[in-house]
Amino acid sequence: MTKEFHTNISQITLQYQRKVKANERPKISSALRAYQLFRANWDDMTINLFEEFKILLLDRNNQCMGIVPIAKGGVSGVTVDPKLIFASALKARACGIILGHNHPSGGLKASSADKAITRKIVQGAHYLDISILDHLIVTDDEYYSMADDNLVSFTL
Repeated sequence: MTKEFHTNISQITLQYQRKVKANERPKISSALRAYQLFRANWDDMTINLFEEFKILLLDRNNQCMGIVPIAKGGVSGVTVDPKLIFASALKARACGIILGHNHPSGGLKASSADKAITRKIVQGAHYLDISILDHLIVTDDEYYSMADDNLVSFTL
């Protein structure tokens, strides 16, 4: 008895479309600079409405290759799938990532869920040889840097 073998499968392609020349990319040298870049690319109409999670992808010179929206959530949380973060980073050949999400309440305190997802992403990035440089909580006019509080580190 023979079974029919199907050869129709989906084609998967990887693309990274560069719109900014490498020498024109903004350099991220501080949490403030990362905040400014996140804030400039955050919708003023939604920053106080619902949580969003975005990442900045960096080259080996800490120049920003692009910003990737990862997830949108509700008023008090957002579900983040690390696979989407790593797929984006690998696709762009990023060497570093800065995580960022907003708190619609305007609060800057990192929740236990914020810390847990950061640890999970840092651990996964370690195995891919990608640096997680920071995780920012973004509001209208302020930010909180987990790296500044030594919450973005991982040791085996």
